[in-house]
Amino acid sequence: MSSMMRIVLTLALVSLMGGAGGVAVIANRFGGDLPDYRALANYEPAITTRVLASDGRLMAEYAIERRVYVPIQAIPQTVINAFLSAEDKNFYEHSGVDFVGLFRAVVTNVRNVGSGRRPVGASTITQQVAKNFLLSSEVSIDRKVKEAILAFRIEQAFSKDRILELYLNEIYLGQGSYGVAAAAMNYFNKGLDELTVAEAAYLAALPKAPNNYHPTRKAEAARARRNWVLERMAEDGHITKEQAEAGAAEPLVVRERDEARIVRHAEFFSEDVRRQLQARYGEEALYKGGMYVRTTLDPRLQDIATDALRNGLINYDQRHGYRGPVASLPTVNGWKELLTAIPAPPGLPEMWRVAVVLRLDPGEARLGFTDGYGGSIPTAELAWARPLQNGRLGAAPRKPADILKVGDVILVEALKANAKGKPYPNGTFALRQMPEVEGALVAMDPHTGRVLAMVGGFSRGRSEFNRATQAKRQPGSAFKPFVYLSALDHGYTPATIILDAPFVYDPGPGQPLWRPKNYSGQYYGPTTLRVGIEMSRNLMTVRLANAVGMDVVAQTAERFGVVETMPRVLAASLGAVETTVMNLTTAYAMLVNGGRRIEPTLIDRIQDRNGKTVYRHDQRPCDTCLASQPGAVPVIVDNREQMTDPLSAYQMVSILQGVVQRGTGSKVRAVGKTVAGKTGTSNDSLDTWFVGFSPDLVCGVFVGYDEPRSLGGHEAGSTTAAPIFTAFMKEALADKPDLPFRVPPGIKFVRIDRHTGQRAGPGSPEALLEAFKPGTEPSDAQVVIDGSAPTPLGADPATWGAAPADGTLPPVGGQVLAPVQAPAWEGAAPVPSGAPETAPSAGGLY
Repeated sequence: MSSMMRIVLTLALVSLMGGAGGVAVIANRFGGDLPDYRALANYEPAITTRVLASDGRLMAEYAIERRVYVPIQAIPQTVINAFLSAEDKNFYEHSGVDFVGLFRAVVTNVRNVGSGRRPVGASTITQQVAKNFLLSSEVSIDRKVKEAILAFRIEQAFSKDRILELYLNEIYLGQGSYGVAAAAMNYFNKGLDELTVAEAAYLAALPKAPNNYHPTRKAEAARARRNWVLERMAEDGHITKEQAEAGAAEPLVVRERDEARIVRHAEFFSEDVRRQLQARYGEEALYKGGMYVRTTLDPRLQDIATDALRNGLINYDQRHGYRGPVASLPTVNGWKELLTAIPAPPGLPEMWRVAVVLRLDPGEARLGFTDGYGGSIPTAELAWARPLQNGRLGAAPRKPADILKVGDVILVEALKANAKGKPYPNGTFALRQMPEVEGALVAMDPHTGRVLAMVGGFSRGRSEFNRATQAKRQPGSAFKPFVYLSALDHGYTPATIILDAPFVYDPGPGQPLWRPKNYSGQYYGPTTLRVGIEMSRNLMTVRLANAVGMDVVAQTAERFGVVETMPRVLAASLGAVETTVMNLTTAYAMLVNGGRRIEPTLIDRIQDRNGKTVYRHDQRPCDTCLASQPGAVPVIVDNREQMTDPLSAYQMVSILQGVVQRGTGSKVRAVGKTVAGKTGTSNDSLDTWFVGFSPDLVCGVFVGYDEPRSLGGHEAGSTTAAPIFTAFMKEALADKPDLPFRVPPGIKFVRIDRHTGQRAGPGSPEALLEAFKPGTEPSDAQVVIDGSAPTPLGADPATWGAAPADGTLPPVGGQVLAPVQAPAWEGAAPVPSGAPETAPSAGGLY
């Protein structure tokens, strides 16, 4: 006789013992050292923390036990009835132990002796709650008696609905699912209210032994058990006989979670959220606390950002040649088995495949795949793959044999058409290779700091390092707007004339002289501040920084969060500081939003397991948000710190719009909407950037190698990062109206010549409407700033706090040497529109 049968028979005999006296003896024997059942009143099970995108779609789950706790009122009656029929049909009638069911189990087990059938148990749902929450799973008479005693006590202390709620949320149902809600998602990709009768019956079939009724490995047993539950539901009057038969005829189909409900390409974003949650609340709350985290991520923009960054990195990589196959097979005899043994590179894009070259024809390379199917690469799709020979690029291949060999294991992507849109036959592929270069992209709402998209690299499967938030790199000329903003806040205007001429700086004893240069190697003489940043003139920037004072520039950079502590050295004015994509993008956002402080955030709101909001990013007061008048528009007080004069911020936005319209960022005009921004390239093209914005969206892009090395002599922010920015913004803004940048009250527009800074006459080819603060419009008397010494021009330090109270500015340190004779300015050619903005210099940054 099995141990289970002995236990059941014992309990049956106990139930027939002499009334209250026998029960008292048993309670005295087993009830003295029982766990405190009252702990169930405050029981809080480990619940999955769910991270959701801004549209409510699931991004990630963090849990030790995958459980979603659902109140009994929210569990559909069909699901409840299925479990009652399968586990305890008399649940609402008995007082903890079902003596009628117990006696029936004894009779059934006696009949089945010798038949080989599994003994029938008689545990009620209340007994299972006692076992699962308060006891072990030991199979013994002692444990079974204790379970019964606890069941009686639990029934006296809690309502039936509370007991059933605990059971349905605690029970393990296989596939890592704790509770019915998690099981519904994991088996059928459905919420509880979406389950069919047959699906609810299958879940109710699982509590006794989930592995015995696995829907695919043991499909026949699973269907039989499900159909048994359906029969029981019909017998108990929960469904009709016809419903039971219809449910039994349904195939048992398991559905993986629908990708439409799960955000793709959000791995970097989700991991940063996870780190923030763990730092704020601890590991216990993260993995057991059941938090609901509503993030700022926009799934549509995240997809666009991922594609834009990946394609940009691939395009850069292809410009620099083909590095060779992933591997080479020694023979193509038995190639399928040999190819299967070669692992795919980590982080391989989902549309790429590993293939082997089986044959090389004059016009195509024939391929084989691990699934036994084949394909081909036409010569046209190999055109980019110029071989690398001693660091130099060879000629473009004229035929596949120029670049490939039989047995090469390569990466390919299926194509439907060529670059001109001409359809390809099925089975046509293009050669691909994993780029070595890396990058990052951050897109943000400039008015709130909500991060709408973030991509921290080519693939998190290849590297978990998030280059958007963890990589500190030099921004190069993308830093310059904060030098010019410092000047605008201290009396300078977009029409201020600054000398563009040779500059030699002596940092001090024992250090080499610093001679920055413009990219073109030319000097352009007195030039407006606007043109200085539109054309990214290094010498003008250094002279302006020296005139304003590096202490002022550093304070601006620190105030905007570009860097925490900035060195007070002139080289830093050209971007010789380190920052992250997130920090620099946030700083640019504060330019376009009128100079209001924002803090970047990945999280909008966090709720605890009970739905109480424990964190909210937007802390602005809104006393009228709960106003009773229907249709009333709430008034939100914007109490955020003003980081700069709003008029200065707009002047900077206008100038950066000129960078796109006429300057080094002219390629970005392809966005086709109102945008502004700035390229950036650090020394030797180690780091390349483009950071820019529309009136309501800001985006920062970085491209560079993880182990810094030159991207190439002809590569710069305008050739690597700007195309990624353009691709992202073009698609992100495709369905948005083209809005102008917002003009703050007080700005006065004057028509001037952008080169001379003077009022422009009719028909002037270089005329534009320039933004001035009241009283700063151009006059006939102009001052040329040569930057040989700090030159405050009408600063208001009491307002902006960027200079000492007496209006003087501290020296930079070191010494600007005597002016070097510059060539004649007349006839000097302008820097070509869209050209990189930096050039090598002796002894320092450029």
